[in-house]
Amino acid sequence: MFTLPLFPLRTVLFPGALLPLHIFESRYRELLAELAIRPTEERLFGLLPPGLDAELPEPGAVGTVARLRGIQQLADGRSNIVVSGERRFVFHSPAPAVTPYLQGTVEWFDDEPETRIPAEAEVLRLHALGERYALAQHALLDRALDVDLPRDPALLTFGIAAFLEWEFDALQRFLEMRSVSARVTRLLAALPTLVTSTEARAVAHNRARSNGHGSVV
Repeated sequence: MFTLPLFPLRTVLFPGALLPLHIFESRYRELLAELAIRPTEERLFGLLPPGLDAELPEPGAVGTVARLRGIQQLADGRSNIVVSGERRFVFHSPAPAVTPYLQGTVEWFDDEPETRIPAEAEVLRLHALGERYALAQHALLDRALDVDLPRDPALLTFGIAAFLEWEFDALQRFLEMRSVSARVTRLLAALPTLVTSTEARAVAHNRARSNGHGSVV
């Protein structure tokens, strides 16, 4: 077990994914200031769900280590930051700290040994569906088409999950799954319908932007 600065938030960060955050509370401004002076490899904190009745996470809550990648300092002291998801962890208890932000005793939360390895055909199909879904999502947001999903099955499942428009609880349950094959199966069951509907929304969005005449007005 080890101690980690914690940021309880109802946002799921998946390993390998990038996530923008807006920092405005004074205690997390202090955390950010302390992280900013550390070497890049030590700019780490834990993102995990808050407890039901208070900010303090529940024992057993699963989160992801966030690595600070970029900071945009605003004039009033607030900041926009970008973090990357690293390794998952499980929260055990608060750790004694003199900081205004929470620190906790945690341990790593990795996948369990597999009894069934996902077939190559399953992974290839999942990769293709994931690319289609991500491209449709980008089109809806009018973003440049730059999708580079990982080939590793474990990272691929999390890379696709980062695009999902599921509710928080569903995303959190997916983060807590410790079987690669189970995550692959879950996504292969959900993605065909999601891809079809999202691509249809992207087509309708593009038609609306072009006013039905093939050019954006």
